[in-house]
Amino acid sequence: VQLVESGGGLVQPGGSLRLSCAASGLAVSRYSMNWFRQAPGKERELVAAITNGADDTSYAHSVKGRFTIYRDDAKNTVYLQMNNLNPEDTAVYTCNAWFSGESYWGQGTQVTVSS
Repeated sequence: VQLVESGGGLVQPGGSLRLSCAASGLAVSRYSMNWFRQAPGKERELVAAITNGADDTSYAHSVKGRFTIYRDDAKNTVYLQMNNLNPEDTAVYTCNAWFSGESYWGQGTQVTVSS
């Protein structure tokens, strides 16, 4: 199983990025897919989640209304669309797949929001 994130980088405040999490060895449609982030000196935080099956989504309060998680089953990829970014969003963003006790992690991608 591999989860490979991409799409991170440096963006100015107010800008947008779309992160991708491409999966191999598992079907993202069968797992709850999650995006976590961890900023320097802070604990890892669950940012967004999408369930398997019903595609219910949930978001951290700090990103609600700005971030959108969605899934493309044909591409076996999960995305995190991030709009109106601010410096507090700077962190390493990591993709996670979870189902029935199985948990897999990507390597993370750096997002830096700075002018």
